Parts: sequence; structure tokens; C-alpha cells
Amino acid sequence: MLAAAVKALSQMASPPFRTVLMKSVGLALLLLVLLGIGLQRLFAAGLRSGTAWLESTFDGAHHIAFDVVQFTLAVLASLGVVAGMVLLVPAVTALVASFFADEIAAHVELTHYPTDRPGTALPPAQAILQGVRTAMLALLVYLCAVPLLLIAGVGAVIFFFATAFLLGREYFELAAMRFHTPAAAKALRKQHALLVFLAGMVIAGFVSIPIVNLATPLFATAFMVHLHKRLSGSHPQRLAGGIQQRDYLVRPDDR
Repeated sequence: MLAAAVKALSQMASPPFRTVLMKSVGLALLLLVLLGIGLQRLFAAGLRSGTAWLESTFDGAHHIAFDVVQFTLAVLASLGVVAGMVLLVPAVTALVASFFADEIAAHVELTHYPTDRPGTALPPAQAILQGVRTAMLALLVYLCAVPLLLIAGVGAVIFFFATAFLLGREYFELAAMRFHTPAAAKALRKQHALLVFLAGMVIAGFVSIPIVNLATPLFATAFMVHLHKRLSGSHPQRLAGGIQQRDYLVRPDDR
């Protein structure tokens, strides 16, 4: 696993990866900005409506007090939006990965495994669906974990492990589905669930680094391509559930 992480990091400086990095970071920033603007306007509209209702209820009395409360809540809402953007980075990068995973994986395979049969790119709709599904699940889990952040340490630990599980599953299956059917990729992940989860912890550590975490799709995809190569070759005769390896492989003309 350490060797796979080192290989993934070392390739991120290569010219092909720099091109993908610019595109993925640009898309991630665009999505985060749009989400931030949407949340800020939603909170602002709620504050205006609430203040207007209070003033109409009290016939304009305590106007100054309401203005102070509205200003205070607006500042807190802005800080909340910023904090929310930080928490949303794993979900956003998971969605971004669905657009660039095959391009990244192809570069890794060509560089490190030139003699192996190359993987087959996923249909765009299937890749995007995978990313959207993971992003939505991540949002749900994070919303459940946010209240626990008020409890020192507990929320942070839950958030980290939830991120590790979700991103480990997402990136491993994206890498595996280049060679296996979705059902087979899922079975392979379950067979090596502990190792995939530990790999997910490496990705969760990467995504916890501000600014650097915008490059998560590149690092995580490359990392899981290497891990998948090791796992799919570790038991050449038999894989999950006693299925022969040849049953997992999907030729390009079979898709």
C-alpha cells in the first residue's frame, strides 16, 4: 500500500497529470463556489424573511435590536458557509473524479503497466452516476456527523472514518470497473474490504489537507489503480466467492 501511494504521488508531477490536475481543480473550485453562493443566498433570504416577520409582528419596535441580531446571524451564516465548503470537499472531489477517473487511470496504466491489457473506459453516464451516488451518500453521512463535531474529538473521528469508507469504496470501484463488471468490482472490494478501507484512510488523510485536497481525484485514482493491480493479481486463480478470475474480466467488445 505504501508503494502504491508513493507511485501515485510521484506521478502527479508528470505533464499528463498536470493537465488533468488543472481541469479537475478548476471543476472542483467551480462546484464549491456555486454551492457556497447558493448556500449564502439561501441563508440571506431566510434572515431577511425572519427579520421582516419579527418587525411586522412587533410593529417596528426594537428595530435596532433586530438589525444587530440580523448582522450577527449573517456573519455566523457566512462562517458556516465557509466551514461547510471545507466539509464538502470530499463529496465534491468524489463527483469530480467521475469525470476524470478513466483519463487518470489510463495514464497510470500506460506508465507503470505498459505490457498489461489496458482497461476499458466506463460509459460517461455510469461514471457520473457512480460519482453522484457517492457524493449524495457522503452528504448524508456528513450531515449526521456534523452535530457530533460539537463533542470534542468524536465528530472528527466519525467524519474521518466515514470519509475513509466512502472514498475508499468510490475510488477502488472506479479503478476496478475498468476491468470488471460493476457487480464483480463490488465483490472484489468486499473481499478485500479491510485493505480497501485502510487505503481509504490514506485518501481521507490526503483530503484533510487544505488546498492540496483539490488534487484528491488524481492521487486517489492513481493510488487505487495500483492497489487494484496488486489485489487482482494476488489470487490469479480464484477471487471473491470462488469465481474464476476470467469471469471478472470484461473485454472491450463486451461492454
